[in-house]
Amino acid sequence: MAVSEAQKRASEKYHKEKVKQTAVRFYPAETNLWEWLNEQPNKAGYIKQLIREDMERKRG
Repeated sequence: MAVSEAQKRASEKYHKEKVKQTAVRFYPAETNLWEWLNEQPNKAGYIKQLIREDMERKRG
């Protein structure tokens, strides 16, 4: 099913205004962290779960 130009523009606008993104760099000394992350089937989900768990621990 083809996506219309209007739908493409709407999606781009939504992503630009609503979606947040960040980048993480891994240096050579952190290769083990990089390798561990790459073993995860859902990297974004894994990182978000770690954040949620940390938030819960800090909230008490």
